[in-house]
Amino acid sequence: MKTVFPLLLTISLVAALACSTEYEENWQMGPFVKYEGNPIITPQGDTWEAKDVFNPASWSDGETIYMLYRAEDSTGIGIWNGESVVGLATSTDGLHFDRHPEPIYRAVEEWELPGGAEDPRIAKIDDTFWLTYTAYDGETARQALASSKDLFEWERHGLIFPELGWTKAGAIVPQKINGKYWMYFGDTNIWIAHSEDLINWTPVEEPVMRPREGMFDSRLVEPGPTPLITEHGILMLYNSADEDLVYRTGQALFDINDPGNLLKRSDEFFMEPDFELEVDGQIPNVVFIEGLSRLGDTWFLYFGMGDSGIGVATWTP
Repeated sequence: MKTVFPLLLTISLVAALACSTEYEENWQMGPFVKYEGNPIITPQGDTWEAKDVFNPASWSDGETIYMLYRAEDSTGIGIWNGESVVGLATSTDGLHFDRHPEPIYRAVEEWELPGGAEDPRIAKIDDTFWLTYTAYDGETARQALASSKDLFEWERHGLIFPELGWTKAGAIVPQKINGKYWMYFGDTNIWIAHSEDLINWTPVEEPVMRPREGMFDSRLVEPGPTPLITEHGILMLYNSADEDLVYRTGQALFDINDPGNLLKRSDEFFMEPDFELEVDGQIPNVVFIEGLSRLGDTWFLYFGMGDSGIGVATWTP
């Protein structure tokens, strides 16, 4: 795998966006257009990914996109009756993927079973991939952490916030700011935490983002893919739901010198459920973004469709 350092990704993003005078007045990415061929990945076989596949993270070396996705079988507990594992798929065009035949990550500890490893998010820093995921023991969902050099062999670092109880959705900013690493997390409000070594994290007490009454994100907000460093600041695409639990997506901008300082936030959502699988999937009315990668001039945004399949939307600046 080729290594693309965060600085190169930052330069590429800024250069691509700066080509448009419209961008000078608009700090957001997009518009993203859903691929007409969605879903691009669906359940298959009769074992670990037979029931549902959804909520994919992604990373690109500039030539290939590596997708880490959540897959469920039918051996778990509760109403959905599925243990979650993490699968791997690769693509050279962003649309058509080859799947690895076995999971690359699965739950083994008592604090992550029988529910499993849910909703992976991935950041590459220097030569190491950092995986955050939700460890679900059937009662409490907690953020957990693992690292790898190759996406196959993983070192487990355990729970990120064992003292906090229920925690989800950790999105790590892929470079140091003011001598620290930063991570946005949470699935009602969004909080922030900092670390000097990417393993030991200290959460900040007050949320940095909250739901907004009467808007598309009135019920909950949750980080999406790995945040990007742009010329305007730290750009985070996020998930949200309204009072009817319809999931839509928004964008938020944080201060590059103070990652806990929210500068701007989109007034309108940029994606909502409208494909059949998104409206009538395992969980109805859901689009859920977790993967954002670039090939050539095009950005590929990967998302779960109703917790049942995987879709993509694209934007070419």
